[in-house]
Amino acid sequence: MLPAPARLRRREDFSLAVRRGSRAGRATLVVHYLAPDPAAGQASTARVGFVVGRTVGNSVTRHRTVRRLRHLVRDRLGRLPAGSILVVRALPPAAAADSVALGRDLDAALTRLLPAPAVTR
Repeated sequence: MLPAPARLRRREDFSLAVRRGSRAGRATLVVHYLAPDPAAGQASTARVGFVVGRTVGNSVTRHRTVRRLRHLVRDRLGRLPAGSILVVRALPPAAAADSVALGRDLDAALTRLLPAPAVTR
């Protein structure tokens, strides 16, 4: 489970990330990323939300998919800058994909969207 401060709950936040953020699509999911706004002040943590529509499957399948995605994102939460917003939208193939495939697609999307880490010498 994600820590409470890391959960995205408000519809406005989902819409903001989807409309203004960057997007990376893969076979099983689409990730929307909104970088932190320096003018708005620094939030303590990144926030993450999930969208799993009816096209993914019935209620049991959708909830299973959300649990699997939540578990994968929890392990990658440290990669997200503080104050950023991430929305993960599952596509219909996500229901049949195993966790390794979902993790691979999530990593590829995050690599494309997140700024490269600064190299210190």
